[in-house]
Amino acid sequence: MFGKISGLLALAMAAAAVLPAKAAEKPVSIVLVHGAFVDASGWRAVYDRLTRDGYEVLVVQNPTITLKDDAAVTRRAIAKAKHPVVLVGHSYGGAVITEAGDDPKVRSLVYVAAFAPDVGESVATLAEKPVPGEPQAPLLPPADGFLIVDPTKFAAAFAADVDAGTTAFMANAQNPWGIGAVGGAVTTAAWKSKPSHYLVATEDLMVPPTAQRRMAKRIGATIKELKASHAVMMSQPDEVVAFIESADATPR
Repeated sequence: MFGKISGLLALAMAAAAVLPAKAAEKPVSIVLVHGAFVDASGWRAVYDRLTRDGYEVLVVQNPTITLKDDAAVTRRAIAKAKHPVVLVGHSYGGAVITEAGDDPKVRSLVYVAAFAPDVGESVATLAEKPVPGEPQAPLLPPADGFLIVDPTKFAAAFAADVDAGTTAFMANAQNPWGIGAVGGAVTTAAWKSKPSHYLVATEDLMVPPTAQRRMAKRIGATIKELKASHAVMMSQPDEVVAFIESADATPR
């Protein structure tokens, strides 16, 4: 019996030896803000890697009904952070971090295939400017004050480089996007006073890459491009993590 226990302990120790060691805690917190039609679980692979690298990571779960409420939820997450914050937004989450990122604890902004409105603009304002030669997001007409992506077109438009089983689930588990969030105009543009970084997804069929580049240039962001779908944080988490960590390393 003791021999069997010793053998099990040896196996457990050997398994632990091959697991990557968690890095020492960094003096920076990272707050992740999801976009429309999905929830915070899309950040899981990024969360795991950032946590392993020693960052405190807070993941915002926004209701995406109104921009005002989503900004308030994000501000509460910022307030909980132990350290200065790198604030990251994907898609519609870019509008949220633009509004909430004026908090003095926020030291830089990271936009991931995201909308970056100016004061008085909304996602609707930016999205209604079509880009010639690039498709618009396949949204169904509003129903009861909410939008969703056509489920039959979700995989190709949102996450073409994510496995089919995952995208099928995402298409049928969409978090409807409130018209109050789509049309919510920002009252402050944090990128005007914070260092900003923009990750362009060049195969994005939800937010046209040309529009992403235009917004990134307008906000004076440090720009990186990846050949990826709109769900770049799911399909290429290592690259997204490296980009977020580069924002942490930006001199201030």
